Amino acid sequence: MAELRKGGYVLYIRHASTDFSKNDAKMTSYEDCASQRNLTDKGRDEARAVGAQIRRLGIPIGKVYASPLCRTVETAVLAFGKAEKTQEVRGGPVQSDDPKRYDPLRKLLSTLPPKGVNNVVSSHGNPFFALFGAPYLAEGEIAVVRPGGNARFEAVARIQLGDWEALAP
Repeated sequence: MAELRKGGYVLYIRHASTDFSKNDAKMTSYEDCASQRNLTDKGRDEARAVGAQIRRLGIPIGKVYASPLCRTVETAVLAFGKAEKTQEVRGGPVQSDDPKRYDPLRKLLSTLPPKGVNNVVSSHGNPFFALFGAPYLAEGEIAVVRPGGNARFEAVARIQLGDWEALAP
């Protein structure tokens, strides 16, 4: 926690709980929330709780980047009060079999935030899995990523929803 309070990390959060009986197959645009898999009421409560814990622990937040899907934007806004929509954190606008698909996300994860703050990436499980491997992040789970420049980064911690209460301020 002391290191996070100093800044210099990227917090990668997988969106909070969603309704898996829905999917994004009939979505017409990123703004078409009615045709996407969205947060449940539980997910909204989870996102608010994460934000409350971040504030309680005094973790400074700088930029908050979100995949343009409604569930990731809503998670970011509820937890951090803001969201800059960008396709880069979702995996780029290229085909899923393109090996360069995650290069923009790699760049974000390897870039040191401004002094004294941590940046946030609100995204999905698949991009995280593609870059870090198993296991997948659970919904609402955060990976603490240490940027290393030149497309280098490492996940140094994972914080599940149930872990926050035990973290001392």
